[in-house]
This record gives sequence, structure tokens and C-alpha cells, in this order.
Amino acid sequence: RSGLVAGYVGQTAIKTGEAIKKALGGVLFIDEAYALASGGDGGQDFGKEAIETILKAMEDNRNDLVVIVAGYEGLMEKFIASNPGLESRFNRYLIFEDYNAEQLYEIFSRMCEKNQYTLTEDAAAAVKAHLTEMYDCRDENFGNARDVRNFFENLMTVHADRVASIQSPTKENLMEFEKEDAEKAELM
Repeated sequence: RSGLVAGYVGQTAIKTGEAIKKALGGVLFIDEAYALASGGDGGQDFGKEAIETILKAMEDNRNDLVVIVAGYEGLMEKFIASNPGLESRFNRYLIFEDYNAEQLYEIFSRMCEKNQYTLTEDAAAAVKAHLTEMYDCRDENFGNARDVRNFFENLMTVHADRVASIQSPTKENLMEFEKEDAEKAELM
């Protein structure tokens, strides 16, 4: 929304037009597109202006512009319903299933590898259990890899606090997550 909507009357069409101009010959990808239809302009609906500008550009540049909108499924249904032109222009949908617990752990493992962290066996088991519970208890706000990243960042914080209390930490202390770290990170 912030890349397309301005704060004053008349500026949104210009800002949206600039984004469209950059995308000509390619793709305009609008993540969290439902935010355009959600208002939030203190009484002025500048998101509606952005939508109308995009719809016109899609028609005027139909051979030179692809527009992809993305977001949470329920919110996207409301977005498509917010303007009659959206439903006729966006008539192909791809639904991406949530990552399962095993895939969430793979994402977590890659984050550890990238950042040169290791896990004790007990820590790995605790992380797997937490990610399984996260997946099993997911709701419409489930963030997939974003939730894994947030957990990983919490784990790094807990780990750093623990290691800071060690008088002369070893390389292993500095690089290895322990079960207690994972358990504390779950609570954050």
C-alpha cells in the first residue's frame, strides 16, 4: 500500500502511475494487496484511487503489463469484491498451502546453517516440537517462514543472553543452541 498510495488527494494516481510505468514490459507485483481496499486514510479512500489507476493501466497496457496481487486468502476475497473491475481482471487464483512442520524445521535449519549455529540433540527436538505445535495451532494469521524467522530471532536473543553470562565462552558456547534456549524462545 505504501508504495502506491499517497497521503493527499491527487497524489495517489501519480504515485501508482510511477509504479506502473516502472513495471511496463514486466510485472507489477502487489503484496498484501487487500490493504488497498481497507481504507485507513482517515476518511479519504486513497487506496480506491490506486485500484482504479491500476485497473485502467491493466486495460490500457494489456499487452505490456502483468499485474499480480497477493495476500491472505480471506482478505484477498474481500479485495477482489471491493471493485467490480477486479473480479473480471483477476480470474486466475493460485492458493499456496502453508508449509508443514517438517518444512518449517527445514527453513529453521537453513537459518541456523546460514548463521553458523548448531543445535544440541535436545534443542533440535524442542525446536521440532515447537514448530509442530505452531503448525498444528495455526490460524488465519499464520506467517509460515516469517513465524519461523521470528522464532529464530527470539532464539538468538535468548542464546546471546545466556552466553553473555558465561565468563569465558568457548566457540561451541557461542555457536550452539541448547534446549533451554529453545524453551525460553517459545515463550517470547
